[in-house]
Amino acid sequence: MSRMNVFELEIFEQTSDYSELRLSSGEGKPKTRALDRAAIEELIEVVEHVYTPHAIAQKLFESSQLRELGTKLADLLDGDERWLEEILGSPPGSTLRFTAAERLRHLPWELLAKDGAYLTVTGTAPLLPVRAIGTNAALKEPVSPGNRPLRVLFMATSPEGVTPVLNYEREEGEILAATSRAGSELVVEESGTLDGLRFLSLDHGEGYFDVLHLSGHATIAADGRPVFVAEDELGRRSDVTADQIAQAMAGYWPRLVFVSGCLTGNAPDGGTLPSMSESLVRAGAPAVLGWALPVGDLAATEFAAQLYQGLADGQRLDRAIVEARQRLFAQESCDWHLLRVYADRSPLAPLVTPLRTAGRALPRIRSADQDFLDPQTRLSRVASRAAFVGRRRVIQRCLRALKQPQGGPEALVLQGMGGLGKSSLSSRLLERMPTHQRVVWYGRVDPTKFRELTDKIDFPTMEQQIEATKLLDNEQAPLAVRLRFLFKGPLAQTPCLFVFDDFEEGNLDERNGSYILSADMAEILPALLKAIRETGSPSRVIITSRYRFPEPAGTSIAVEALETLTQVEQDKKLSNLPNLRPTSALDPDIRERAIEAAAGNPRLLDWLDRIVADTSLDIDGFITAIQAEADRFRRESILAQKLLGSQSEDLRRMLAKVNVVELPVPAETVRAVHDHPDADQHIRRAADLGLLEEGTDPENGQPRYFVSNVLRPLIRPLLTDDEHVAACAAAARSLYKIWVTDPAESASRS
Repeated sequence: MSRMNVFELEIFEQTSDYSELRLSSGEGKPKTRALDRAAIEELIEVVEHVYTPHAIAQKLFESSQLRELGTKLADLLDGDERWLEEILGSPPGSTLRFTAAERLRHLPWELLAKDGAYLTVTGTAPLLPVRAIGTNAALKEPVSPGNRPLRVLFMATSPEGVTPVLNYEREEGEILAATSRAGSELVVEESGTLDGLRFLSLDHGEGYFDVLHLSGHATIAADGRPVFVAEDELGRRSDVTADQIAQAMAGYWPRLVFVSGCLTGNAPDGGTLPSMSESLVRAGAPAVLGWALPVGDLAATEFAAQLYQGLADGQRLDRAIVEARQRLFAQESCDWHLLRVYADRSPLAPLVTPLRTAGRALPRIRSADQDFLDPQTRLSRVASRAAFVGRRRVIQRCLRALKQPQGGPEALVLQGMGGLGKSSLSSRLLERMPTHQRVVWYGRVDPTKFRELTDKIDFPTMEQQIEATKLLDNEQAPLAVRLRFLFKGPLAQTPCLFVFDDFEEGNLDERNGSYILSADMAEILPALLKAIRETGSPSRVIITSRYRFPEPAGTSIAVEALETLTQVEQDKKLSNLPNLRPTSALDPDIRERAIEAAAGNPRLLDWLDRIVADTSLDIDGFITAIQAEADRFRRESILAQKLLGSQSEDLRRMLAKVNVVELPVPAETVRAVHDHPDADQHIRRAADLGLLEEGTDPENGQPRYFVSNVLRPLIRPLLTDDEHVAACAAAARSLYKIWVTDPAESASRS
């Protein structure tokens, strides 16, 4: 891709009455002319009244007003000498670097218009305004592009209580899809904290990433400073400044930083204060992108996907930005002009080489869904990286457990009824820890199958793989001893994540209504966990299971119980489904019935989305098909009915009483509706068996409980009408006390 022409435009004050405009192309003598100060002030005043966050958010202006404003900006630059003709007359386009006083620099130069056309999106020779930060010294020498796929450090923030909740999962998915042809390495920082950003940057080292992409809300604080809405370690809101972001990066700046949040490119107080993007450039970032005013979630995602597609293909940075803006304009997005570019003196050159460049490295990160293939169909049994939604707090807690140093849990159990997404979550965790090798088993694992792990690991050398195979095949030594030597030797520098998926299938035995490890697994799991602990290995174990089981002696296991999707998570899930999404052409009645039948179960939503697309069915046929498809999940109902029948009458009645509340409730409310001396024992047993979903309240970190949707038709008949009313009243009194009259005291209780 040929280099765009570069022009330097300086506007500086000569006296109190007029300023001087200077245009230079780097060749020949710069052009200069005077600007009337009164004309500049008049234009600034027009912009401050028309181009505002309120006007953008409420769509108070017509396109003709924007074009008129763009024409006035162009007239200011053009003058009688028609300077813009030189700038615009040279394909493939031009970069116009602005150096000006604050209020002038932050005018919406992206709207420049001439002869009724916007200059920044014209097809033949588009113009890219760049707000230049720094001195007028010669441009820095270009950095050679990496001969490899694009590397992006992606951090989305979504604090509790901050609305609207952005669809950051879709943004990640769209970027992955857009860069799939040329390949990319998208490393995700999941905590949303500056500490997480700092450690991930340090772990990969200076110069590893090409792009830092921050996605979330941003605003202007009460003191006038721009802030980005990040998270603290508990997922609560934590507003951070550009200086704090710079401290977290510790000088490890990639070539491009994209702070994709509202107002990140906006200079407060009429331009007298720097924008967040400008401040990041002054702190050392070579180039920063930000949004001048509030931007739509969809537009921000579309722009990012197009931008990274161009960069992954080896395009120059300036050309990729121009084409991403042109894409928004072509889609008639009202946000096309909001993106602003701030940069130092570095050339806006390519970040990586094109796909077919000789010696170009292959992507080092692959999707984990291919590790979860059905043994019979060979199709993936989990949501792809692009399709996964929700579970943010769960993922954060799981990653904290898995990344704890020596002394933390050696294993993580993801527990819950079928269809809640345990396997998909474990796949997500593998992708969030790309430094670890992946070893995944499905269903029953005996000693012979366990020894296959050496075939699943990509050892650094053939010698290490041979040594590992010999160690595991040497049955003269106990398994625990062999595994200790494995982690001290061939796997000493190769951390792994060992996944036992659908653990209840052949690895657990029922005993007195509970579950214990099978004979084979009673040898394998303790040996594996103890070897990890005794050698201090960073390797960890992930287990997905419907049921809990006793922790092997001398080991430590963290348990994360999955809940039904929240409404926000379900809405995101539905937006990814072609037939059940709100904008689909499906009959609204059929859509609502299908969603209701799924009852928040991600797997069932996927199935129903496929069958409702059958246009050969009439209305009744649709309903029948939905019910028939729901019957395919009767296995869960049979398992639940069997489990329920083996429990005491008091425990079953507890579930029926808790079922009157159709949202997760704290243990205090469970005890209020189930006034029984063994209430805590009943809660624990029901949670262990998956009959009671046990989640974590994001506000206080305490357990909360919800009756599985599978059980509802089975337990409602256990209560009389009077008992149902009494349970409703007890729940209402308890929740009113917890949430309204005494929230502080209740938050401290377990």
